[in-house]
Amino acid sequence: MKNKIYFILLFSVLAACAHKETYKHKDLSKYDSVLIRINKFLVKEDQERIQSYIKRKGWHMKQAKTGFWYEIYQHGNGAQAQPGDIATIEYRIELLDGTLCYTSDSLGPKTFKINYGDIESGVHQGIVLMHEGDRAHFIFPPYLAHGLLGDENKIPPRSIIVYDIYLKKIKKPQNNINYGQ
Repeated sequence: MKNKIYFILLFSVLAACAHKETYKHKDLSKYDSVLIRINKFLVKEDQERIQSYIKRKGWHMKQAKTGFWYEIYQHGNGAQAQPGDIATIEYRIELLDGTLCYTSDSLGPKTFKINYGDIESGVHQGIVLMHEGDRAHFIFPPYLAHGLLGDENKIPPRSIIVYDIYLKKIKKPQNNINYGQ
């Protein structure tokens, strides 16, 4: 009886392997133009909401080529941030409706290596415009913040976020290469 079960099982596996069904890649290009139009509409809508917010606040912001808005409203006298530097920031993150999401007052300052993950991509782009001691406002559309999903905590899907950042410290990374000495 055991042999019959093994034989049936073996036969089933071999039959399944022998039965190769070819799946053709479906052509999704017909959806490209629709998705591009939807994306353009959403980006335009986000930019209009950001501009309305800036006007209500009375801020004098500039738009970067990648689409975020910034204003350095207090100038420090330290070194300019560079990719690869270690930045320590104090921050306040809000939504456009004023909902407070995160703050360094409750979570502590954030330290990260510029251009190496660990924070929203927009922050990496904005921080290199700053010098140590600067304070700035940044407004990031969803594609430079938490995208379609949000952060699955306090930042909802497709949210525009407003950062108030103080660039507390810039540190050049240490070269930790051991040359066998």
